[in-house]
Amino acid sequence: MAYRNIIVETENRIGIIEINRPKKLNALNQDTIAELHQAFDQLDKDSETRAIIITGSGEKAFVAGADISEFADFGPDKGRELSLQGQQKLFDFIENLGTPVIAAINGFALGGGLELAMACHIRVASNSARMGLPEVSLGLIPGYGGTQRLPQLVGKGKAFEMIMTAGMIGSEDALKSGLVNHLAEPDDLIEFCYQLAEKILANSSQAIKAAIGAVNAGFKEGTDGFKKEIELFGSCFGTEDFEEGTTAFLEKRKPNF
Repeated sequence: MAYRNIIVETENRIGIIEINRPKKLNALNQDTIAELHQAFDQLDKDSETRAIIITGSGEKAFVAGADISEFADFGPDKGRELSLQGQQKLFDFIENLGTPVIAAINGFALGGGLELAMACHIRVASNSARMGLPEVSLGLIPGYGGTQRLPQLVGKGKAFEMIMTAGMIGSEDALKSGLVNHLAEPDDLIEFCYQLAEKILANSSQAIKAAIGAVNAGFKEGTDGFKKEIELFGSCFGTEDFEEGTTAFLEKRKPNF
């Protein structure tokens, strides 16, 4: 499929999505959100794609926020719809995707950009990356899940500080606080993410999908994460990957997933 705002490639069972709006610092407009949804959906449905990396084009920004010009004249009803549609179409969609997603944060990740990274399962930042949720400086709050995912990752106090001051933090602070998993030199960022994806590829995609569902269940209101784990643990016993994994272990060889 032809896209206007993103570039999608697949190599060695790893999909890579590049948000390609460098003149706008890869800001998220509604067309880009729709294209990202389509790309993630197609890659997830492709049985040959076992991991996905998302990054931004250029050296300055992963995603420098939402495209403010699109909603500057919105009222409360349109604002709620903007948040709801964005969360359902992209941010919640990525979080619940069965294929693991790695965010390669190559520069500024602000507002919706940081919310996009936080929706991914793993985050790797370049040493020069800067992250923040500056929405209160616009008279708003984060609307794409930022008020929920940030405290899950860094704790309530740190999240309050970042949101209330509208400030940015650097990569070292992000690593120390648990906002990102790893740091890499800017020129090595994508390769580092590929190597991380290859480690994931060595394991059962069916088990990884179940693990994503089990971990996410623990953060959903009204869901018993332990019960979900029991259910998904049991379902793994009926998969081809379980048969291959246990057989390979007993035969003292590497599994072929």
